Amino acid sequence: MMKILQLLIILTVFLSCSKEQKTQKAAQKMQEFVTNISKYSRSIKSDFIIIPQNGVELAFNNLNSEEGIHSDYFNAIDGVGVEELFFNGNYSPDNERLSMLRKLKSSKKILVSEYVTNENDIIEAFNKNINEGFVCFVRNANNYYYQNIPQTIFNENNDSISRLSEIKNFLYLIDPSKYASKQEMIQAISATNFDLVIIDLFYNNEQLSVNDVNSLKHKSNGARRLVISYINIGAAEKFRYYWQNHWRLHKPKWIKKKYQGYEDEFWVEFWNEEWQNIIYSYISKIINAGFDGAYLDNVEAYYFLYHNK
Repeated sequence: MMKILQLLIILTVFLSCSKEQKTQKAAQKMQEFVTNISKYSRSIKSDFIIIPQNGVELAFNNLNSEEGIHSDYFNAIDGVGVEELFFNGNYSPDNERLSMLRKLKSSKKILVSEYVTNENDIIEAFNKNINEGFVCFVRNANNYYYQNIPQTIFNENNDSISRLSEIKNFLYLIDPSKYASKQEMIQAISATNFDLVIIDLFYNNEQLSVNDVNSLKHKSNGARRLVISYINIGAAEKFRYYWQNHWRLHKPKWIKKKYQGYEDEFWVEFWNEEWQNIIYSYISKIINAGFDGAYLDNVEAYYFLYHNK
């Protein structure tokens, strides 16, 4: 019995070490992927903005903020987006990520999307981030999936915005389901004074045109703003144009794992050439549509391929 227990312990330790080694290698591949997306984008449009969402630790060597900045990745990005830094429903500060972001904020713009369930926490969420020098967007329980435009803009200003470093507020609107038509959505956004707008390249299955995107590049007050396209680089989405009818989990083999909580999404081996070609083609569509940059979601796929989610 004792030998069996010892073998089980050894096996558990081995599997744990193997999982962490795979995670570390995958992290390096994500750093390379984001860097290459940036190089590819800027070879077409030199001032194209790249903002990865979450995975803050990728900005550091060996995912450790004590080991210094990962220079290639750091130089490839213009800012960092994070979700639920201080509020994840209720007040629940993520001190580990906060410590890392403090080391990045002098050089990179930090965009934080908070989630509150108590309306009284909205102002506190903004204040927590403003005090850190971060730009904040707050959504409530009715806007969990980023489908509503808040009526109030905190830190609203009349300035024209030409660089990410200049923004003081932003709108995150990637679910257009509340709007009966593309034009209705565009008109609703155009009526606001947000400095930066993050939207999807598509309204339902219809791709936004150059004219659509250009019409969003001015605030209601006439000043210039930035328009950034959302793109998921770490998970395949069944509702996207690239999805093929015969695809399913493990077919093709790089579709690796179900994304818990999102029935139409799957974690992928993002280093696979076929997947990367899909993303580069997608990025080309974003650039050709006239967007100022891309918001890269699920860069933390390197972790969730081997851990629960």
